[in-house]
This record gives sequence, structure tokens and C-alpha cells, in this order.
Amino acid sequence: MATLAPVTAPAPSSDQSTSPTTDPRRELGAALRRWAAGGAGSIGVVRVLDRHGFGTVESGQLLAGTPSGETAGLLYLGAFDDSAVPLVGAAAALPQTRAAHVAESAALQAGLACAGGATLLGHPLPAALAEALGAALEEARPAALISTVDGEAALVLTGPDLEDVHGTLEDGTPGLDAGAVQAARELLRRGATVTDRRTVGDTEILLDLWVPVPSVLVVGAGAIGEALLAQAALLGWAGRTVTDLDEARAAVQAFTEADVLVLLDHAPRFDAMLIDGLHRGRGFLGALGSRRTQAARRERLLRAGVTEEELSRIHGPVGLDLGARTPAETAVSIVAEVIGARSGRAARALGASEGKIGG
Repeated sequence: MATLAPVTAPAPSSDQSTSPTTDPRRELGAALRRWAAGGAGSIGVVRVLDRHGFGTVESGQLLAGTPSGETAGLLYLGAFDDSAVPLVGAAAALPQTRAAHVAESAALQAGLACAGGATLLGHPLPAALAEALGAALEEARPAALISTVDGEAALVLTGPDLEDVHGTLEDGTPGLDAGAVQAARELLRRGATVTDRRTVGDTEILLDLWVPVPSVLVVGAGAIGEALLAQAALLGWAGRTVTDLDEARAAVQAFTEADVLVLLDHAPRFDAMLIDGLHRGRGFLGALGSRRTQAARRERLLRAGVTEEELSRIHGPVGLDLGARTPAETAVSIVAEVIGARSGRAARALGASEGKIGG
């Protein structure tokens, strides 16, 4: 694997920002499909192999392109463009890495929290894999791109349960595909987009998993529901309120791992919707209410045949113990618990933890 010299990235130009009215992930998917259908034998992709600094950044960073210079996607708000754009064209033919550093002023101008550096991995993505990944991203379905850390082999997983497997990592290493697929499916159960570097057997892999943006279903009316939808919108999540039981049940029965239920209405008739959610087995199920309300609901569900193990999947009272008093503060506590559950993190102060900051 060729290794190129470190490059210091300057600040990106102001026209590199993405429009808030577009979905960059879907645009990336459409570009991958277009290039694959256009006869491109292989497409180059650039991913973040490891990093230090920058503060909190989103997982699943991906830049894709063709040898002719077309690109789609974005790495760290464009701060790596001087390194990543040339790399993506070259990577269509040959896997390689490139070290890049972004100075403090350039990082702040790009919209990052602070300076930092990264090792970028560029590698080819065959047209068939690009089509599969592109279709999933464009249609907002779960997808994973897995490669060996040297970029010599790649695997794409798509579908609600990542059941569709495209490509292979195996080159005389039996069981590598199965181990990589299992790792991706375990991460999928968290319901969050993630970038993970891990070892499967004796092989180190880079795994990018993309999960659709959360959609919050608020069942019941009131100030807390309004505040919750406003908070969800700030996070870029979709959301809606329903008050009809049949409509709520239909929505929950169609839940994906990315979906979030917050039940505000205490009426016993909505127990049926919670049971539907438990049987569906996907998404975050939360219910508001006092200790007494929670206890009464629990007894009704147990009488209806729900098991203790199933009951443990209902977050109730929903929200973290932040001392919230107002509807807006309660909304913050609820989305905070959702974020923690999706990332597999326990709620504690960053200053009291020793794990990696930012996912």
C-alpha cells in the first residue's frame, strides 16, 4: 500500500458548505449510482482511518470520486480538501493513505472546534459495490462499508438488518466476512451512524455504518411534545405528533432502528401501541409519566403477557435525570437519553469519564 507524504490543509473556500435544504447522504448515494451506471469500473473513496483533535465530529465521513475529478460527499466540512480530493481520484486505481493536518485558524474557519490531524484511507470501490451502497444511501436505508485497513478489499452491507452482502474481505482468511458482518449488525442495534476500527480474528478493519436520521413520533399533545419536536429539529431529526391510536400503531409497526417513540398520553388504550413496538423490536420506545403512572402501565402490560425482559426495553420515565423542570428542559433530557442509547453510552459527565470524547 503506497503511503503519501503529509499535507497541511488550508481553510476551505466559503462555497464548500452544504445547503440545509438538501440531504448530503442522499446526494452522495445518487452520485455513486450515477458513476456506477456510467460504466466506471472503479470509484475512489476516502475515509478517516484515525484522527486526533477537531472536537466532536460526525461519524460516517466519506468522500467519493472518479479519476476524471468528479467528487461527492465531504470530509470534516471540507477542511481536508487539499489532501482528500487528489487522493480520491488516485484511490480509484490504488489503495493508499495520506496524513493531513488542519491548523487552528483553518479548522475554525471550516466550522470545526479546534485543530487536528488524521490519517485518510483512500481505496477503490468496484462499480457493483458503489451501486449497492449508493442505492441504500439515496433511499435512506441502513448501509455499511467495511474494508481492511490497507484498503485492499471491501464489503458493502445493505438492508434493514444489513442482510444483503456485496463483495468480500476474504483472501485466504476464512471467517473474516462473517466476523465483519456480525460486528456491523451488532452496531446497527444501537441505531446510530458510527465509524469503528476493530480487529476481527487477526485482521484489522475499518467499518462505516450509516443509519437513517432519527424520526421522532410523539404520541399525545401538549407543551412537552411541542418542545420535543423543536429540539429534534435542531438536531436535524424528523418528527411528528399523532393522537389517534390506530395511526400511532401503524407508525410503530413500521419502525426502523432509527425511529423514536415518545408516549405522552397516559390512557391505557395506548398500551397496545407499546406492545406493537416491543414485538417489532426496533427503535427507541419511551414513555413519559410519574412513578405511579409507570407502575400502573407496567402492571397492565404484565397482565397482557409482556415479559420482564420486554418491559426493560421501554424507557420510562423517559429522559435523563438532569433536574429538568420546563418542557424545553424535559425535551433536552429526552433527546439526551436517545443519543446515549443510540451510541451505547451511559449518561455521565465527560469530565468524569475516561472514554473517547465524541463517540
